[in-house]
Amino acid sequence: MKRIFLFILTNLLVMITIGIILSVFGVGSYMNEQGGINFQQLLVFSAIVGFTGAFISLAMSRWMAKMMMGVQVLNPQANLTGSERELVDMVHRIARNAGMSVMPEVGIYESKEVNAFATGPSKRRSLVAISTGLLEEMDRDAVEGIVGHEVAHIVNGDMVTMTLLQGVVNTFVVFLSRIAAWAASRFVKEDVAPIVHFIAVIVFQIVFSILGSLVVFAYSRHREFHADRGGAYLAGKDKMIHALQTLQNYKDRVVSEKQASVATLKISGKPGKTSWFSTHPDLGERIRALQESQF
Repeated sequence: MKRIFLFILTNLLVMITIGIILSVFGVGSYMNEQGGINFQQLLVFSAIVGFTGAFISLAMSRWMAKMMMGVQVLNPQANLTGSERELVDMVHRIARNAGMSVMPEVGIYESKEVNAFATGPSKRRSLVAISTGLLEEMDRDAVEGIVGHEVAHIVNGDMVTMTLLQGVVNTFVVFLSRIAAWAASRFVKEDVAPIVHFIAVIVFQIVFSILGSLVVFAYSRHREFHADRGGAYLAGKDKMIHALQTLQNYKDRVVSEKQASVATLKISGKPGKTSWFSTHPDLGERIRALQESQF
């Protein structure tokens, strides 16, 4: 959840900022002399803005995660505590087994929620972050399964492929938001049309970005199954299943304690059906898929 949320939020902020700057300086004008739209010019402009926003978000992903989540990176050369040293060694061992030549940064962030995420612009500049809640709740085998899952995200290049997908989504968001804004400006007086158009672009861009995020969420859910299989390969199938079952047990306990918001929003989709806005499939589906997999 954290990795996807931070990426989409950063992407939206970058996109809006780029759009405002270009609008202020009149760059990429797509209006013809008759007040209509040059669709070819607008599409090129949209692609440039869309992919620029996505790649800037990717480049900022590791830094944003550290800043917004308060991740404390563990220096392998420092005098770490026993549990910190064990975590760093575990991540590095699994990363080496996955064929990584440059080890990911390993970080811990203070949170009661049971969560972990991997992010970064490339395999050579990646981060695996674990919450203190996860370390307190899970045993060593479950933690190893989670680490294998997160390293699999890095090795599979999920952040890069997500960036390419986000670039395509952004292109359509920029394109459609400006067409909708142009249409809205046709219904007001000519002297206020530029202001209406400017404001409408921002509003429609936010609305279409939210709708476009459904595509990113669907991709995220699809890749979670692949990361589960990768985690099973790197840490062991039994450990990966054990990790998911531990999450399921934690979720059930939290729900029974009337803390459903933490469980349903931070860990998995709703039981029996997956919400369109969920970044992860239901844990039961993931466990069954892994149990039925053959490798």
